[in-house]
Amino acid sequence: MTIKLRCIGKTDSKELQKLIDVYLKRLQFYTKFELEIIPDLKKAKNLDENQQKIKEGELILNKVQASDFIILLDENGKQYSSEDFSDYLQKRMNSGLKQLIFVIGGPYGFSDEVYQRANAKISLSKMTFSHQMVRLFVTEQIYRGFTILKNEPYHHK
Repeated sequence: MTIKLRCIGKTDSKELQKLIDVYLKRLQFYTKFELEIIPDLKKAKNLDENQQKIKEGELILNKVQASDFIILLDENGKQYSSEDFSDYLQKRMNSGLKQLIFVIGGPYGFSDEVYQRANAKISLSKMTFSHQMVRLFVTEQIYRGFTILKNEPYHHK
């Protein structure tokens, strides 16, 4: 199974990108993991929120296959402990999926079309984080999930 993290726009912070890269490198030992950056929309300032969500949604769904399992990182999604999230990852892997895709939307969230296509929604917290920080947090949690599954000493109860 390939796990992808699909995001709108590049990370502006070099410091955050360095931290993300640490977990991307670590994840290579557990699974095929890809960070997929969708370029920011051109002339987004000329679009209202809904138009921007629709255009970003088209870009998000552009490469989605019928067999892909899509998980939106969404403030209204289900929250998991790290242990429960590792179990969730294991169940997805056991199901025979080819691709598991986590998606971080743009500043206004997701279009209705993206919500309709999604298989699940996960929330990292009730708090709001910048989209760039969410990349780091979800990448670290996926790594943590694999270390829990392998009974490695990274995670402490």
